[in-house]
Amino acid sequence: MSARDGLDGPEELELLEHAPDPWDEDTATWLCDPPRRRPQVLVERARSIVTTNDSDDVPFRYGANAYRGCSHACIYCYARPTHEHLGHDADRDFETKLVVKVDAPQLLARELAAPKYAGEVLCISGATDPYQPLEASFRLTRAMLEVCVQRRQPVLLFTKGALVRRDADVLARLAAVAGVQVYVSIPFADPAVARVLEPSAPSPSARFEAMAALAAAGVPVGISLSPFVPGLSERDLPTLLERAAHSGARRAFMGLVRLPGAVRAVFERRLAEGLPDAAARILSGLADAGAFRPGRSAFGERMVGAGPRWELAQQIFRTFARRVGIEASDRPEPHLPHAHGRPRAQQGELFEA
Repeated sequence: MSARDGLDGPEELELLEHAPDPWDEDTATWLCDPPRRRPQVLVERARSIVTTNDSDDVPFRYGANAYRGCSHACIYCYARPTHEHLGHDADRDFETKLVVKVDAPQLLARELAAPKYAGEVLCISGATDPYQPLEASFRLTRAMLEVCVQRRQPVLLFTKGALVRRDADVLARLAAVAGVQVYVSIPFADPAVARVLEPSAPSPSARFEAMAALAAAGVPVGISLSPFVPGLSERDLPTLLERAAHSGARRAFMGLVRLPGAVRAVFERRLAEGLPDAAARILSGLADAGAFRPGRSAFGERMVGAGPRWELAQQIFRTFARRVGIEASDRPEPHLPHAHGRPRAQQGELFEA
């Protein structure tokens, strides 16, 4: 490592001069095509890994992320403004200056030893995708899941990364000893639309294949239909739910797209560039569904829409979910049968085998 990044941030960052190329890995077949501009990789020596939230919108208090920024480059990603705290911008920097917390597994093992985490759900994701391409090389998410198996720590996980199928074995073990719920995010059925809004994420078909592989391994899987984008998403709901059911999903949730801070400008500009004929209609639909209403940033309001258009979308979602046998929810409820009452691992067990 060399060439100190020199940016102000919560931790010290160093530029990794010769970062591994995830597209050289055996798992590259589960990644999207390499981006035209390879990202810089910045190493963070974090002091802690578990974060706490008190939001009523999400069904967990604790989260942990091994990465900052995301090369999937989704134009609507609500986490983009987090890069501004590092001195980067929420636009291209979020996608091309990626931070890797190389000590994440060790930090997680240390922090999960605290009694307060007993029986609590840990979300491994939320602020970034744990299965973005860098994970193919760094394997930090997998190592964190191994820690959770050893600690019998229940986990909730969200991803667009087809790479998650690599870890079907450890996720199945975690399901057996503590409980896990994986939500694969597939908001759009049309691969051309998905390429505009999620330019460097795996195709919808690749994500459904990953979902099926997890389900076949005994991992509880669901589909995230978030973000719902009026003018694009309505027509896809029946198809996505049917494909999810055929791929082994048993749960689904849907939330209206959120465009906090600088995200709205990124979204509107790239939407106009990628779908010029549909952009005005989509923005009008977002307004009709309550995406821009005052107060939507408050807890309890962030994930939901308002008005007849949003109510109709919910009706479509619930009707077709019921038709294909999927449990529908307004938020990502975890299916974690062992989340409470499971005995914790003893210290010595953490270093066995």
